[in-house]
Amino acid sequence: MGPRKIILTHGAVLCRLCGLLNFVRKILINLRFFRNLLSAWSGAPLELQSKADLTRVAAGSDPVFRSGIKFMRAKKNALVLALLLVPIANGAPDRSFDLMETSIADIHKAMQAGTLTCHNLVQQYLDRIHAYDQQGPAINSMLYINPASLKQADAFDQDFRRTHKLKPLGCIPIVLKDNFDTVDMPTTAGSLTLKGAQPDKDAFAVKRLREAGALIVGKANLQEFASGGISVSSLGGQVKNPYDLTRTPGGSSGGTGAAVAANFVAAGTGSDTGGSIRSPASANSLVGLRPTRGLISRDGIVPVSFTQDTIGPMTRNVADTARLLDVMVGYDPNDPVTAFSVGNIPKTYTVFLQNGLKGARLGVLTNLFGVGPEYEEVNQVMAKAIDALKEQGAVIVRLEDAALDSDTLTAKFRLNEPEFKAALNGYLQQQGSRVPVHSLAEIIASGQYHKPTLEKFFATAQSYADGPNSADYKDRRVRMDEIRMEVANLMAKNTLDALVYPHQKCLVLPIGATFQKDRNGVLAALAGFPAIEVPAGFSTPTTNAPIGVPVGMELLGRAWAEPELIKLAFGFEQATHLRKPPVSTSAMPAPQSAKPY
Repeated sequence: MGPRKIILTHGAVLCRLCGLLNFVRKILINLRFFRNLLSAWSGAPLELQSKADLTRVAAGSDPVFRSGIKFMRAKKNALVLALLLVPIANGAPDRSFDLMETSIADIHKAMQAGTLTCHNLVQQYLDRIHAYDQQGPAINSMLYINPASLKQADAFDQDFRRTHKLKPLGCIPIVLKDNFDTVDMPTTAGSLTLKGAQPDKDAFAVKRLREAGALIVGKANLQEFASGGISVSSLGGQVKNPYDLTRTPGGSSGGTGAAVAANFVAAGTGSDTGGSIRSPASANSLVGLRPTRGLISRDGIVPVSFTQDTIGPMTRNVADTARLLDVMVGYDPNDPVTAFSVGNIPKTYTVFLQNGLKGARLGVLTNLFGVGPEYEEVNQVMAKAIDALKEQGAVIVRLEDAALDSDTLTAKFRLNEPEFKAALNGYLQQQGSRVPVHSLAEIIASGQYHKPTLEKFFATAQSYADGPNSADYKDRRVRMDEIRMEVANLMAKNTLDALVYPHQKCLVLPIGATFQKDRNGVLAALAGFPAIEVPAGFSTPTTNAPIGVPVGMELLGRAWAEPELIKLAFGFEQATHLRKPPVSTSAMPAPQSAKPY
C-alpha cells in the first residue's frame, strides 16, 4: 500500500491551525522548551517560574536551549515545529473514512474534517451496489440508480467548498422505495404495467428530504404495489436477504431493507400499510419506524390503503431514524390527515436520544408470540432481549389479550382489500398521461404483474364495486375503532409506556414462498399508533446464514409517542449493540485517496 495522501479543505486547514495551540498547550505544557516556543510564537508572555529562569534563558544556558536554538529565533522555529507536528496533533481526522455501518453524524464529521468528499462517498456506495447488488451475491435490492448522482455530489462539494456549511442531511445518500414519486426517476411500484411511469413532481416527503440536502442514489425494489411481505416484483424480480441468500428480506419494503443493511446507502425510506417498514427492518437487523397516522404526508406515494398507509425511515441506528424523522414530518394540505400532527411535533426528535428504559413499564404481549418448534428461534432471541430491557431498569408486565390476535385482525379487520382499488385508481388517474394504465382493471387485464403473490389480492380488491361505501368496509371501520380503543385501554389499565412483541413470530421464509405468515404488524396499523422496530439479535448460525437470521423487537406506543419510543429504542440499542452487517456484502478495499476540496 502506497503512502496515504492527506486531504485538507480550506476549513480543515484553518481548523488544524486553530487547534494547534490547544494541542501544544495540553500535550507539552510541562516542557518549558515547547512552552517558551509557543509563547514566543503566539506573542504571549513567557511562563517562567522565577528570575533565575529568565537569567538562564537570556544567557542561553537553560538546559532546554543547549541544542543551539536561540531565544531570538524562537518564533520562527516554533512555526516550523508546529507545521511538522500538525499531522500528529490532528491525527484522528487523517484516518481513512470507514464506509461500513457509518452514520449520518460520521459522514458529516468526515466531511468537516476534510477526509471525505461527497463525490467519494457516493462513488463508494455505487461501487458496492455494482459489486454486490448486481453481481456476487446479487441481492437485487435496487430497481433504479440515479444517473445524476455523481453530478449532484460534485455540486454539493462545490457548494460546501464555498460555504463550509452542511444541511441536516447534506450529501447523505438515501434510497427510496419505488412507490415514492420522484421527478427525476421513474416510479413504478415494481410493476411491469407501470414501466417508464414518470411523475412530474416529487412526493412531499421526497421534496423535504432533498431540501434537507439528501442525495437520492436510487429507487429500491419492493413487493409489487407494496402488497405483501416477500419483496418480489414483476419488474425487479426477487430481493434476497443479505444475511441468508436463500430467504426473503421481508416486505414490502424489502429492497430498502436489504440495501440499507448491506451498506449500499446511508439510510432509506419505506411505506407501511400493515408492517411493510417493520418486517424488513426485523429481517435485516435495522431500525424501522411506522409513525402515528398523520405525522408524515403520504402525498405522492403509490397507495394501498388511504386509512392504513404510512411512510417512514429505515436506518442502521436509532439516531439516524430521529434525524430522518425531523426532516420528513409536518403538515401537508395535500394529505389532510397531517393536520392532526400540528402541535404534536417536537422541535427535534434528536433530543430524545437518551436511555428511557429505567422505570419504563413495558407490556410483553404474550399472545403475539408463536408456540411450537418453528417459533423457538425467535422466542429465544426475544427472551434475551426482554432480559436486557429488565437489566436497564424497565418493569416488564406480561399480558395476554385474545382480542388482539394477529391472524384474526389480518383476515377480518384490515382495510387493504376494500380500499385498494379506489386508492390506486385515484392515484393513476391523477398521473394522467405520465402512466401507461389508469385502473386496477387495466393492470389485471394486462397480466403484467407478479401473479403468485398478487392474483388473489387483486381479484378480491377488484370485486368491490365501491369498496369505501360497502357494508363490509363500514363493518371493518367499526372494528378498527374497537381495536384502537382496545389497545389504548390495555395500556392505560396497566400503566404501560409501550407494548413489546416480535414483529414476526417465526423467521422470514425461504425464497419461493408467496405469503409471509405470522406477522404482528397489523396491530399498529389498525390502531394508527406508532411502532418502532429494533434489532433484537440473530437466530442460530447455519451454512446459509453465517451469523444467523436477524430478529426484530417491536415497541408500540400511544398516538404521537414517537419521542418516548425513540428513548426506549435508543436505550436498548446502546445497551446491547446487537446489529451486525451481513457477511455476504463485506467491506471492500478502501480508496487510496479522496478527491480534495
